[in-house]
Amino acid sequence: MNDMFSLKGKVIVVTGGTGVLGHAFVNAIADAGGTVAILGRNEAVATERANAINSKGGKAIVLIADVTKLEDLEKACKQLLDQTGHIDGLVNAAGGNMPGAVVAPEADIFNLNMEALKQVMDLNLFGTLLPTQVFGREIAKTGNGSIINISSMATKQAITKVLGYSMAKAAIDIYTKWFAVELANRFGDKIRMNAIMPGFFLTEQNRTLVTNPDGSLTARGNLIVNGTPFKRLGRAEELQGALVWLLSDAASFVSGTVVEVDGGFAAFSGV
Repeated sequence: MNDMFSLKGKVIVVTGGTGVLGHAFVNAIADAGGTVAILGRNEAVATERANAINSKGGKAIVLIADVTKLEDLEKACKQLLDQTGHIDGLVNAAGGNMPGAVVAPEADIFNLNMEALKQVMDLNLFGTLLPTQVFGREIAKTGNGSIINISSMATKQAITKVLGYSMAKAAIDIYTKWFAVELANRFGDKIRMNAIMPGFFLTEQNRTLVTNPDGSLTARGNLIVNGTPFKRLGRAEELQGALVWLLSDAASFVSGTVVEVDGGFAAFSGV
């Protein structure tokens, strides 16, 4: 049974590998026996994480790229292929929000910051599509693989303030289904695309919205926790099981799905 979940021999790219959730992802892949390519803009963090994995006997490679820049991604892809010769998986974990795209309760909703909204859409949506175009092409050449996108609870129901982020993640949900079907039409059951929908996890992007400087929950943070049946925020490592499953042969008949890992948030009516 354990062999079904093994990633031994697989080379898997993680965009946003320098982020909080990305850190859990790259460690999970390495622990499952895969070679993980940590892709991000912060070379110091990527190198630190790769060194930690390699020092424990795992295999990690650093790729420096901006997921919104095709030239960066193509260069990174060539670098990886020169070292490994093949690519078997992709985790599109790059994303996040920015202050200018947060719509405050008192804001004029007919005078939105369109430039900031476009930037958030670009990062989250096209920062998923572009890596898939580049690394997905190589997965197709390998002939067998898995692509995972990152969705959000903001696609299930309206969550105040995060308009641009919500729109981008909603687009990723339908992109996941659409692309999964088209992959099947062209490659049969050999290449799959799915998404993970995290509940509320503390990241650098949402830290100031969810917690106070002393670490206590803000009013918004308390609303989130109270709306989660588990009555807490998620821990990044709690996404690792779903990730490894979807990347592995254990999920060989799973494609076009969005897997919720949310402590029951999406199921709870509030009553």
